[in-house]
Amino acid sequence: MLNVIRRKVGIVSCSGEELAEGTVARLATLKVLHELRPQETVTICLPLFLAGGEGDREFARFHPTITVDGCALRCAARGTEMYSGKPAASVVVNDLLAAAGLTRAGGRRSLDEAGRRAVDMTAGRLAQLVDELIKGRQASPGAAVEPTPAASEGPPPACACGGGVSAGELVIGQRTVRVLALPLLLSQFRLAGREPGEAFATELLAAVKVYNDVPREDEDRWRDALAAEYCRFCAEDSSR
Repeated sequence: MLNVIRRKVGIVSCSGEELAEGTVARLATLKVLHELRPQETVTICLPLFLAGGEGDREFARFHPTITVDGCALRCAARGTEMYSGKPAASVVVNDLLAAAGLTRAGGRRSLDEAGRRAVDMTAGRLAQLVDELIKGRQASPGAAVEPTPAASEGPPPACACGGGVSAGELVIGQRTVRVLALPLLLSQFRLAGREPGEAFATELLAAVKVYNDVPREDEDRWRDALAAEYCRFCAEDSSR
């Protein structure tokens, strides 16, 4: 007799902390995971996903995945599509609030009343989408049921989904540029054992572009700067 395994839906949340809607996206995701649909959903950490989390990427290839973004930059949706295919559904908090005629959320780490209402509305929409996907799609033959984390020694890498993403600085030519998620991405690529090189620098640039606007004409300079920064980061890490 075949074992019937409950199907899961993955939720990839925005990790930005520049806007209150990024906090709304994360809190709404947590509400669905822990309160509304705990048996039907799993979370996929966007920064770790971008840094090469193969278990999460495999899950997103074979299972329906919902992305929830705070704003029109759609970092979660673009990152998921880049590595695993177009998400089954996508929610943008700003668009959801505008369609309902609600006031934009205020505050960032501590939301105001409008922000709390936005969390409830976004969580409700996510739960509705989860129900639709669970009822409307069946598991692909041979698909993995749960994301399988990569084997590692020591504690698992920290996840930033619950607390926003920090920024670092990169020298591009004669100017210093603030790069969102740079410290986390460098750390996760290092933890994954990635070695510096041309192919790696191209992959790192692709991950950085999910969070940052990189002008096409400046991509070569960004790639070179990222390669140099990663070499410096690895050297400092080895000396500790």
